[in-house]
Amino acid sequence: MSPDPARTTTADRPRVATVPPGVAFLDALAAELLRRHGDDPLALSRVTVLLPTRRACRALQDAFLRLTGGRPLLLPAMRPLGDVDPAALEMEVDRLEGADGLAAGLDLPPEIPELRRRLLLARMILARRDLEVTPAQAAWLAADLARLLDRVQTERLGFDRLAELVPDDLAEHWQVTVEFLRIVSEHWPAVLAEEGALDPADRRDRLLSARAAAWRARPPDGPVIAAGVTGTNPATTELLTAVARLPQGEVVLPGLDRVLDGAAWAALDDTHPQFGLARLLEAIGLDRADVADWPLPPGDGPRPDRRRLIAEVMRPAATSEVWRGRPHGLDARALDGLVRIDCPTPHEEAGAIALRMRQALEEDGATVALVTPDRTLARRVAAALGRWGLAVDDSAGRPLAETPVGGFLRLAAACALSEAAPVELLALLKHPLASGGQDTATFRARARALERAVLRGPRPAPGFEGLRAALADVPRDRFEAAGERAVLGQWLDRLASLAEPFFSLTAARGRPLTALVEAHALFCEALAASDAEPGPARLWRREDGEAAAAFLSELYRAAGDMPPLAGRDYPPVLEALMAGRAVRPRYGGHSRLFVWGPLEARLQQPDVVVLGGLNEGTWPPDSQADPWMSRPMEKRFGLPPPERRIGLAAHDVAQLLAAPRVVLTRAERVGGAPSVPSRWLQRLDAVLDGAGLAGALASGGAYLDWLRQLDAPERVRPAAPPAPCPPVAARPRALSVTEIGKWMADPYAIYARRVLGLKPLDPLDADPGAAERGQIVHAALHRFIEGCLDGMPDDALDQLLGCGRAAFAPWFAYPGIAAFWWPRFERIAAWFVDRERERRAKAAPLAVERAGGCVLAGPEGDFRLRARADRIDRLADGRLAVIDYKTGTVPSDRMIAAGFAPQLPLEAAIASVGGFQGVDALEIGELVHWKLSGGDPAGELRPIKPEEMHDRIAEAWDGLLGLIARFDDPATPYLSQPRPAHARGDDDYAHLARVLEWSAGAGEAE
Repeated sequence: MSPDPARTTTADRPRVATVPPGVAFLDALAAELLRRHGDDPLALSRVTVLLPTRRACRALQDAFLRLTGGRPLLLPAMRPLGDVDPAALEMEVDRLEGADGLAAGLDLPPEIPELRRRLLLARMILARRDLEVTPAQAAWLAADLARLLDRVQTERLGFDRLAELVPDDLAEHWQVTVEFLRIVSEHWPAVLAEEGALDPADRRDRLLSARAAAWRARPPDGPVIAAGVTGTNPATTELLTAVARLPQGEVVLPGLDRVLDGAAWAALDDTHPQFGLARLLEAIGLDRADVADWPLPPGDGPRPDRRRLIAEVMRPAATSEVWRGRPHGLDARALDGLVRIDCPTPHEEAGAIALRMRQALEEDGATVALVTPDRTLARRVAAALGRWGLAVDDSAGRPLAETPVGGFLRLAAACALSEAAPVELLALLKHPLASGGQDTATFRARARALERAVLRGPRPAPGFEGLRAALADVPRDRFEAAGERAVLGQWLDRLASLAEPFFSLTAARGRPLTALVEAHALFCEALAASDAEPGPARLWRREDGEAAAAFLSELYRAAGDMPPLAGRDYPPVLEALMAGRAVRPRYGGHSRLFVWGPLEARLQQPDVVVLGGLNEGTWPPDSQADPWMSRPMEKRFGLPPPERRIGLAAHDVAQLLAAPRVVLTRAERVGGAPSVPSRWLQRLDAVLDGAGLAGALASGGAYLDWLRQLDAPERVRPAAPPAPCPPVAARPRALSVTEIGKWMADPYAIYARRVLGLKPLDPLDADPGAAERGQIVHAALHRFIEGCLDGMPDDALDQLLGCGRAAFAPWFAYPGIAAFWWPRFERIAAWFVDRERERRAKAAPLAVERAGGCVLAGPEGDFRLRARADRIDRLADGRLAVIDYKTGTVPSDRMIAAGFAPQLPLEAAIASVGGFQGVDALEIGELVHWKLSGGDPAGELRPIKPEEMHDRIAEAWDGLLGLIARFDDPATPYLSQPRPAHARGDDDYAHLARVLEWSAGAGEAE
């Protein structure tokens, strides 16, 4: 049977129409299709409508429902342009006679899964011996190679010309790059053949070409409308050309510019919004004047004034000299409904957008959409709308890595890589999904107890064995309840048994990626299990869980041929492969609020459009250089320039600017640095200035004012300085000599610690600081002096260094200690031995690290003073010398005289009354600080002047008695920093006392 000649004859001229900007594109499309086919209930169902995206198909369905009032209707076949059903196409071709060649072209292998493609490319990269890359770096490079494959295949180019791209005048590294690209030019086709698959872009373009060929050979029975597509690649252009020439085919272009003059049209470049349409018309064989106007519903005509403004704003740079004079036809009416908001920061920008969207909801039935490529801004706006309980779904979704389940997977991998380091372990244990087979509240309580006991402060030894050892060494007073150590030990054992299969793999070398993925998933399931639900039910049940399960399943299936990985490489490889995966919500957003990316916004027109993030580098995005080819190489190869993407973005902006009500927003500073307004905003300013309309564009400053008022309190009532007056019975009756200076300078700190019982938490995974350094040096000197009380040995320096190594041993795992502290200690040791030899001629050590104390009488009873002397010597004349080692700052004579550094004088007072065990009550002959810095000089003696020594001891004693008497008065408050000049910089309780609030001079509390 031969095809009907009448059916295969093409029309004399291609049929192309356009819907002008400012008109609801899909509503106009649906209205005309109803007008043409509405009389016959079946006629509309024979129409095929090709649209750019699935979202546009759903939006066209909604448009039909709006226009028909929701009555039942047989709708056209609506499908995305690139979504070709091979089975349906094969049935069409089978009905054609003499189409054997076409049918053979449809026998296509399946599309290779994207994750499988990346892993195969990564394997080929790792196999190259001239590269030194990690598996994670190979995964990132594979993603770049995959994008290059898609670009080249979309443009219908071949890699056979790669060798011609690098002339001798280009840098040598480009020649190396071309050599690297032999992966895709020579080896990748063989890999695809072995897989029995095609690249996604290649298979899509083959199907599009086959669709075009089938329709050229036998036009479909019903009308075919390709609408809203700009035809930016060869396969799409081929199909649109075929549709335009079908007897019942028609192409409907979005926003073809009828206003731009001929000179400007001839000067179009890649950055212009009409460039893609101009190329499409050229391929179809039409001039701009040949394009018909799509019939519009009554009363839905475009605004000529706004169209003229947009044409001028987007005018090619080569013809922009017309801006110097008043652009023809522009007046203030073009700005009706157009508002611009320049915000100080992205935070204010998101708040202002949220206010405008909230305002739109006050209008009956009004819809409002934020359109932005800035995903961070989109999330900020969604969060700001939560102020009013409004939920809005971002059409781009959330990155899988940033969802709760994605974060849980990443934390589990990071915890294994770090061998249960404090920060990573605690982040995992405190994740909402972590329950470890227990009640969630109980599990969380155990995690907090482990944090307080073990994870705060310097890092324990690696792994769960290190955690167990650290738990065994925790002092008893660190636990809140009896038996807590045993309970935590059992809990740690349970946790270790859950983690061991996965952690052992990440600690090993050469493990299959499939085994790592499986162990990772099983560990996460076990950790997510609660006492009421199994782990899989809790982990995979929501949208992000389903997406994560699909990702891990695909990764497991795709990873079979990957070479074995070192376990430490698995977490970064997982991060690389998870990047780009998004989770899109299925429902739950407000029916009149939308957040769209530019692609999702195409062909849609809500009542109010907000264009957000209009800064250079964001919208339009920066023209990123291709990692594989320089610009000359791209041009020679035939790839479109990066500026082509700017033209596509400009088309989106031009279409959206034509909406009746548009809000333009930007942030003046981003990341703390000044930002540059988008080129389209700059062009708008230039056009308005040339037209004499500078300042005529409405400002949305009112939204910023409203935003400030929303967050501003009715009145500011700063906190007063705290002045707690606890009863005397609750006040401390014992303090150490080191606390007396704090009692003087900041009584509130004593109140917080000794009355309220609040102790500052150490930082997580803290690097050893000044306190630990002092403890290490004191321990080394203590051990050395204890071993040579009877005299200095000949090898004193070697012995002291040996004592130092023993004291430093638990800390050498910290690189900074071996690199910085140990060399300083070696200098301290040399200086100390020399001073000690000189000192032994006039004094002998009597006590080292000796605890002591005494009781003082106060108005409300006895008060005990405690002390631990670093060292007490007996001088040759029988008197005592009290020595204090200082690895940090040594108090000045003025601080000691003022009573704010009374430690050494008070230790001397205790020694003089026999308060140190084994030290008789003798006269004090010397008070000295030994400064042990390890610098230049390594040490220094800082004695209190002999003529002032006894005065300082007496003053410190009398001052302490005065303090005791003062605070034994129940009316005496524990003030915070009563003497600011003497306030310490290490106040752990300043935030509790709200010092920064009341010390700022904001006035008294009301």
